[in-house]
Amino acid sequence: MRNPLRPKKSLIVLSAVAASALVLAGCSAGGDAGDAASEDATIYVGSLYEPQNLSNTQGGGQGVTEALNGNVYEGLFRLTDDGDVEPLLAESSELSEDGLTYTITLREGVQFHSGAPLTSADVKASVEAVIAEDSQSARKSSFGPIAEISTPDEQTVVFDLSERSISFLYNLTYVWITGPDASVDTTDGTGPYTLDEWRQGSTLTLLRWDDYWGEAASNAEVVFTYFTDATAENNALLSGEVDLVTSIQNPDSLAQFEDNDDFTVSEGTSTTKELLAFNDRVAPFDDALVRKAVYSAIDTEQLLTSIWGDYGTLIGSMVPPTDPWYVDLTDVNPYDPELSQELLEAAGYPDGFTFTLDTPNYDPHPVVAEFLQAQLAEVGITVEINTISADEWYTKIFAERDFEATLQEHVNDRDVVWYGNPDFYWGYDNSDVQQWVAEAEQAETVEQQTELLVEVNRQIAEDAASVWLYLYPQIVVADSDLSGYPVNGLNSQFFVYDIVKD
Repeated sequence: MRNPLRPKKSLIVLSAVAASALVLAGCSAGGDAGDAASEDATIYVGSLYEPQNLSNTQGGGQGVTEALNGNVYEGLFRLTDDGDVEPLLAESSELSEDGLTYTITLREGVQFHSGAPLTSADVKASVEAVIAEDSQSARKSSFGPIAEISTPDEQTVVFDLSERSISFLYNLTYVWITGPDASVDTTDGTGPYTLDEWRQGSTLTLLRWDDYWGEAASNAEVVFTYFTDATAENNALLSGEVDLVTSIQNPDSLAQFEDNDDFTVSEGTSTTKELLAFNDRVAPFDDALVRKAVYSAIDTEQLLTSIWGDYGTLIGSMVPPTDPWYVDLTDVNPYDPELSQELLEAAGYPDGFTFTLDTPNYDPHPVVAEFLQAQLAEVGITVEINTISADEWYTKIFAERDFEATLQEHVNDRDVVWYGNPDFYWGYDNSDVQQWVAEAEQAETVEQQTELLVEVNRQIAEDAASVWLYLYPQIVVADSDLSGYPVNGLNSQFFVYDIVKD
């Protein structure tokens, strides 16, 4: 069972006890007619994030994680909705005294949807796909310390590292263990659902898998329905076309749900950061003074309020308050137009400059872009907005690095370490940060790791490596007859197997 819903303002709350009781009722073998109806229910989920393909190593995007992670595919370990690391396909793990060898024993009796048994060879192949030269996984660099993967028997995988990696088991939660029939167009996982059908541009349907090794899903079928417009998504919820939406993107719509007993509104913990990301490789954004000038020209508090009202959080670095190494850095780059103009003059741009802002075409990015355009104009900076699709963003920005600045939401927790990778799409290159990130990963204790990553936080803020506009609120709205759904917006994952419908 997931977290109990956390109240805010007039949010409706289910207690943990009541929610657990509902889930247990939905899963019991000998229930009444209502229980049977819940077990046979189809759950309709509204989402703005359709997968790009069916792979998490070939650019499937946020949508493929939301729909398939934990539902169709599983890892050796699972990142829970609370952010804890739990064994999943791993029965146990052992770390050598020198911290360089992880020995993992697999759970017995697990098979893929194709019927093939789970073996250590499948684990080895799945991890190698993440670190392969053509892998597009954002976590690829996290596995740099892997020196060798060996499979002494079918139930044992041994990872030998070239250096300590304190986050190794955490990083493994991002690796899907895939079967022989998996590809960018087909799935072959070990999860509680199989993929029934993907109608691109419309729906993706999951069916409960009766041969699942663990506890059966509480519902028979889940249909993800995709929208390109937040208003249309909300209207579908109001009309009963969908049972819940995974994350509200249009805060103006909340009133119609908060004051309606037919719906439950819940706010969880978010790790999604809205970034104005510079290409730090190109002028003028290769100059920290210019980046700081842009930052100080933006009233982030006004932006957050104008979009989300009382929801959301201001942050001064890539680190959300839920990460262990969070510190409040919101004062490092204050809103101060006069300071902004002084910095521009010091950088050699007394009359400002012009740049193109590549902006995803889905909410709330277009509105954010227009806000930034108006704010930066006040200090002489002209913003030319270029609106692009999610597919175009991935190719143009992430893959080809062909941009000056862009807007993007980054959903992962503990992703400040990407600023230690100068090859990442934003191209931030600071040798101190790279050293601290490397030392933090090799730390022997969490305390050492935390101390070093706090320094990373401070340095990227001082350099204005990006503009961290705000931390999204995580607001899930569901039909009041529904329970058992996750409420925390952690890394895009959305576990659907506990959802029941009264």
